[in-house]
Amino acid sequence: MPDTRKVAAASVEPILHRAARVEDAVHRVRERRARKRGLLPTIVPYTGYGGPGWVRVLSRVLLTRTGALEGTDSSNVRGWRSFTSVPVEKAAVSVELGGVVHRVRADRGGVLDVRIEADLTPGWHLATLTTEGSRPVEAPFFVIDPDARFGIVSDIDDTVMVTSLPRPLLAAWNTFVLNEHARRPVPGMAVLYERLNASNPGCPVVYLSTGAWNVAPTLSRFLSRNLYPAGPLLLTDWGPTHDRWFRSGRLHKQQSLERLAEEFPRLKWLLVGDDGQHDEELYGSFLAEHPENVAAVAIRQLSPSEAVLAGGRSRADHASDDAIPWVAAPDGAGLWDQLQARQRHRH
Repeated sequence: MPDTRKVAAASVEPILHRAARVEDAVHRVRERRARKRGLLPTIVPYTGYGGPGWVRVLSRVLLTRTGALEGTDSSNVRGWRSFTSVPVEKAAVSVELGGVVHRVRADRGGVLDVRIEADLTPGWHLATLTTEGSRPVEAPFFVIDPDARFGIVSDIDDTVMVTSLPRPLLAAWNTFVLNEHARRPVPGMAVLYERLNASNPGCPVVYLSTGAWNVAPTLSRFLSRNLYPAGPLLLTDWGPTHDRWFRSGRLHKQQSLERLAEEFPRLKWLLVGDDGQHDEELYGSFLAEHPENVAAVAIRQLSPSEAVLAGGRSRADHASDDAIPWVAAPDGAGLWDQLQARQRHRH
C-alpha cells in the first residue's frame, strides 16, 4: 500500500486584487452550476520536469461531461472552447510517484504547479494524478541528469511556429480560432533542435511562452506533429493576478528563466527566440546577470512581412563574443550553420 504524504503550501496566500476576487466569484458560480448539471472533475496533465530529489508536476483540473480525457477539453476541444471550460478552484489532487501518494492543491484557476520530493533516475517518468474520485491520468515529466551541461529554452510564437498576424490580434486568433493543423512550423527549427538534442545526450528542451495553459494540449500536439523534441511547456494563466489587472507575459518569462537558473546552476542554456517581441532584450538581461547559465543565444529573424505584422523588429543590439555566441538567422538551418561556425572558431 503506497505511503501518503501531504505537501504543505510554500507560502501564505497574498491578498487578492479586486479584479481577481471578481474573477473568483464568477468561477465559483460557474462551478456550482456545472456540478449541478452533472459535470465531473477531470485532470488535464501537462509535461513537467525535475532534478535530483525533486519533481515539478504540472496539470489543470476542469469540469467535463464525462470526467475523462477522451473527447474532452484535453484531447479534442481547441480554440475558443478551451476557454469555456470550468476550472475547479483549489482542487485537492493526489499525485502518486514511485509508490508514494502526495496530497496537493491546485490554485484558484485550477492549475496545479507543485514541487514534490522524489528521488528518480534521469529520463522520462509518469506521475499518476486523481481528484475527487476521478479517473487516474498520467502526467509525463523529464528528470534532468545531474551530469547534463546543456539545455534548450525556446520561445514558441514566431520562433517554432509561424503566426503571421499583427501582435494585438495574435493571442486571440491563435487561442480562439486556430487549431494545430492550421499552424505552420518555422522552417528548419525542428531539425535544429533534434540535432542539438542528439549531439548532447540528456539535453532538456523547455518551451517557454506567454500563452495560456488552456492551449497547452493544442501546442503539445503541434510540437509532436512537427517532430519537435518532447519537453515541458511553461505557460501562464490569463486574467488578473493577486496584485494587478492582467498577467505580464514578459515577467512570466523572466521569472521562469530565473527559476531554471536556480534549479539547475550547472546547466548552460541555448536561449532561442525571435526579433519581433522582447526576446532579445529579455535574453540579453538574463545573459548579463547569469553568464554562467548561457551557452548561446539564437534569434530567429522575422521576414519583412512578419516584422511589419509584429510591429517592427527589436532594436536590441548585443555584441557576440568568443565566450557566449549570439547568432541570428531567418530559419533553423541558418542558426545551425552559425552555431557550428562559432564552435569551430572557438576550437
